[in-house]
Amino acid sequence: MTLQEIKLLHAYNSWADNCMFDVLVTLPAEQYTQDMKSSHGGIHGTMTHIVGAEKIWLSRWIGKPRSRGKPDATILEAADVASVAELRSIWKKVGYDMARFLGTMSDKKLQETFSLTTSKGATVTHVYWQAIQHMVNHSSYHRGQITTMLRQLQVDPPSTDLIKFYRETGKLK
Repeated sequence: MTLQEIKLLHAYNSWADNCMFDVLVTLPAEQYTQDMKSSHGGIHGTMTHIVGAEKIWLSRWIGKPRSRGKPDATILEAADVASVAELRSIWKKVGYDMARFLGTMSDKKLQETFSLTTSKGATVTHVYWQAIQHMVNHSSYHRGQITTMLRQLQVDPPSTDLIKFYRETGKLK
């Protein structure tokens, strides 16, 4: 993958998250926080998981290791975020920092590897472009779960399909 392709994936991921937030801010708090017995409880927990995962991956790429045995500022739990507005604010900062990070990358750097320690203590090595692609895929997977939860609440979910992003942004070439 090239840096141009990765930046396009990041732009898509940001656009799709933003589409989701645009709908979530219209929900009554009771629906937004309702435990739907789904992934991460419900909509709030799942959206927090998306933002939290993006935040953790970014911290790994910029070299902020997770601290064992101490509170980890990169971990984001649903209980730590009071509202969809607060979560969106956190997400905006993560997106800005991600764009800054991508500005430091090159096609060559994307092919390099980095190592990290997982929350279970295992050391693993990844290629940058694969990990970034994974993060986007992970977010898409969980946005799909939120789509289902919104439908269960009789709320029209946003379309966050990649082709819609290309059509809306003129990125068809």
